[in-house]
Amino acid sequence: MNEIMWAIGRAGGIVSLGLFTLVLVLGIVSRSGRPLLGLPRFSVALVHRSTALTAVVFLALHVGTLMLDPHAKLALPDVVVPFIAAWNPFWVGLGTVALDLVLALVVTGLLRQRLGQRVFRTIHWAAYGMWPIGLAHALGTGTNAVDLWFQAYAWGCAGAVACAVVWRLSAGFAETSAARLGRA
Repeated sequence: MNEIMWAIGRAGGIVSLGLFTLVLVLGIVSRSGRPLLGLPRFSVALVHRSTALTAVVFLALHVGTLMLDPHAKLALPDVVVPFIAAWNPFWVGLGTVALDLVLALVVTGLLRQRLGQRVFRTIHWAAYGMWPIGLAHALGTGTNAVDLWFQAYAWGCAGAVACAVVWRLSAGFAETSAARLGRA
């Protein structure tokens, strides 16, 4: 049973890294106001939200199974308070920081209507901090962190985000009201 929990915990972390990468890339590229892959902007936003929810589910699976695994010995305080874990406190602490930021994003997402657009967007910028912290956590801890396939996967995720950021910062990127209205 312990090996199953460990495997599910690892798989949950690996899948959540990929899903959070997709969420971040969708968030970056959809800010242009232009349709993405022929989808209207509301469809891209719906895919972004749905993927984010799925990523949170896999993150909960990752953390929950590692809390139940006697080998990982992850306790509730380790999940909430960064850098206090008995094993590998720095790298586990980075995962805790990323989890705390995800929780802030989820709460503000649920309270979006009550908080207002400006507050929501300001807090939503935490996603730009959460993702690299989560990536560092994945590369610094874990059974598969040194495996070539995982390194390729993690750096592929980083490459996708880098491409989206470069595109966003390029001269051809324009978020104008005309683009948002589909007149550009």
